Amino acid sequence: MKIDNKKMRSELVIYQAKNGAIEFRGDFKKDTIWATQIQIADAFGVERSVVTKHIRNILKDKELNVKAVCAKFAHTGGDGKVYDVQFYNLDIILAVGYRTSSRTAIEFRKWATKTLKEHITKGYTINRKQIQKNYQEFIKTVETIQK
Repeated sequence: MKIDNKKMRSELVIYQAKNGAIEFRGDFKKDTIWATQIQIADAFGVERSVVTKHIRNILKDKELNVKAVCAKFAHTGGDGKVYDVQFYNLDIILAVGYRTSSRTAIEFRKWATKTLKEHITKGYTINRKQIQKNYQEFIKTVETIQK
């Protein structure tokens, strides 16, 4: 898949929180975010070659479908030329996080497992920051559930 998305390039920010939660800002209308191998490596505190190896194995094992998780975005380099840069979606980022061996990745897995366990056992999870950003939508959802 090839995408020319200048807006995505300017909005994508990856932040590694101290508690292991990786917070993403970007276009959530498509229910995913996109990151380069370098951004993924930075998020988990490892070298890019580690991410490359894990992505290759994830795709080789058919854990994820390359057509669904990879996209080329047009990127203007410092030299003014436009380059196609490979980006990977949230599915790949999560899969790499579960395969990577670093202190940051371990903290991420603890947070992700705790969040998933809470979702499975309670039937829901709460992201307070997202609720604050979308409070009216959250209230509408709660009202819909109550009906």
